[in-house]
Amino acid sequence: MKVLYSCLSKSWGGMEMVTLSAIKQLQKRHIHVELLCISESRIHIEANNIGMIIHPVNASGYFHPYITLRLASIIYRGEYDLIHTQASKDLWLLVPALKLLRSKIPLILTKHVGSGIIKKDRFHRWIYERLTLALAISRVIKKNLLDTCPLPENKVRLLHNGIDTEKFDPDKISGKVVRKEFNINSDEIIIGMLARFSPGKGHEEFLSAAEQLNTRYKNLKYLIVGEASRGENTYADSIKQLAEKHNLSNVIFTGYRSDTPQVIAGMDIFVFPSHSEAFGIALAEAMSMAKPSVCSNSDGVLDIAVDNETSYLFERKNADDLARKIEILINSPDIRIQFGKAARNRAVENFNLDILTDKVINIYNELSKK
Repeated sequence: MKVLYSCLSKSWGGMEMVTLSAIKQLQKRHIHVELLCISESRIHIEANNIGMIIHPVNASGYFHPYITLRLASIIYRGEYDLIHTQASKDLWLLVPALKLLRSKIPLILTKHVGSGIIKKDRFHRWIYERLTLALAISRVIKKNLLDTCPLPENKVRLLHNGIDTEKFDPDKISGKVVRKEFNINSDEIIIGMLARFSPGKGHEEFLSAAEQLNTRYKNLKYLIVGEASRGENTYADSIKQLAEKHNLSNVIFTGYRSDTPQVIAGMDIFVFPSHSEAFGIALAEAMSMAKPSVCSNSDGVLDIAVDNETSYLFERKNADDLARKIEILINSPDIRIQFGKAARNRAVENFNLDILTDKVINIYNELSKK
């Protein structure tokens, strides 16, 4: 089978990482995948590093007659069995190219991010009528698709993102390496979050909770893992300045880390304070590493964490509630172990990348036979 993947994004976050991970999994199953991406984007660079065939384009906005013609040529010469895009914006290039060719190739969209815009005008109907199937990564995204897009329910399916539970395996990785790197003693409790520096990820609430907890505990360290997204360096600087303003000397900003399993392994408590998350790959990875967590009670988080079983859920944007829930785990080593075991089991059973890749391939086979 030969598939054209599309991810026309300049950023480097969950969607882009999931895209590359999915491509790698398909390649392992001997499915030939080529990638349409923005020239010189991070995903272009990362995809090039794994030696796959790439079709880079320079496209911003929605209408690109020349690129549409070029894409039509790529599709015609590529003889793909199926096209799978990771962003709805990409449809504005893919659909005109397919219609120009009068091609019947199945077209799939995986929807990673919700939209507040109603897309049921005649232009969007023209685009979405060509879509064969939309995959929603969480229940909230499925509802958003049906509410905002001109799609019947039989064209929308729920399919969670997957994580590599073999890579994120607590039995294979020690947290001592990260503790040693940052000179953190064995009796200190590490509370961590992993997210790009972007408004709405909950950095402010995390720091506010840290400030409160520091008044009651002297054995805490905080790891904030991640880097600024494209064009968001000012926001990242403001978060670091906020930590300085409140004298949070026990907060460590690690920057971008490629050794995510090792970093998570070093944590005792994982915090996921995002205001609105379609899914939450970092949370699923932390659960796979058997980490107890405190998470905001909103959106796609509810597909992943289970309150009082794998995690404590706190009221979204409420730093006081976040601090209270973290404090329960600080004081309860037994609950941390109990939640961690349940989290690992849930991650393996529900978000295992191999199982979800099988489901994707089954969908491919189903659609390509029609």
